[in-house]
Amino acid sequence: MIKIKEGDKVPDLEQIISKDTLKGKKLILYFYPKDNTPGCTNEALNLKEHYEALKNDGFEVIGVSPDSEEKHKKFIEKFDLPFKLIPDTEKTILNNFGVWGEKKMYGKTYMGVHRTTFIIDENGIVVKIFPKVKTKEHYEQIMKALAE
Repeated sequence: MIKIKEGDKVPDLEQIISKDTLKGKKLILYFYPKDNTPGCTNEALNLKEHYEALKNDGFEVIGVSPDSEEKHKKFIEKFDLPFKLIPDTEKTILNNFGVWGEKKMYGKTYMGVHRTTFIIDENGIVVKIFPKVKTKEHYEQIMKALAE
């Protein structure tokens, strides 16, 4: 499913955010299904709660979902999120990273986002992938993995 592996260089990072913004920074790039849903809200709030610590460790945080710019704006305002949310209504970034695909729930099959986080170093290299995100404790999950 996921097209990018640990150790790979991230494709078209400029598509997500400008090189100047990322200069010398590491990136937590997280893909999530939908704004204002319980799991997605928990994940965003957990990253928000630890945003200053992440920044102090040299990270920038960016979320990507297929929601529109308008929905992202409302989600950011509602929860006072300090990081960017990128709309990918065309699913270009989602497909490039291999996180858009078939899912099943209650016996039904549908297309959707596989909640996944990529940790990317200053050189655009993927150092860690989280295909199983613990939404309420994602920061702790990231820190534990990076410490290993």
